[in-house]
Amino acid sequence: MEQVDQKETNPKNFLAKVKENTEEELQILGTFVRLGVVIWSGFIITLNYVELPMIKKGQSGGDITFVASVFTGALATFGLTTSNTKSNNKSPDPKKKEE
Repeated sequence: MEQVDQKETNPKNFLAKVKENTEEELQILGTFVRLGVVIWSGFIITLNYVELPMIKKGQSGGDITFVASVFTGALATFGLTTSNTKSNNKSPDPKKKEE
């Protein structure tokens, strides 16, 4: 009969496993978590605007303010920004008078 090391049979706790991972592995895991949050929040926002025949919505359609802020924050971690402003320098402001 073979003897088995006691260290190999004892399960390691979560913190010990995390400490063994390298910095690159933790960065990859963090990227997948952020990507999962972006996909989840984008899915929830899309469900707010899509009419599904099996699911009846209320009159208001629900408040997605929190989900939209999570989506925007998660996109910002990837360096992407959502903006509603258009930067068009060709058309002058009609309220301003040129002198």
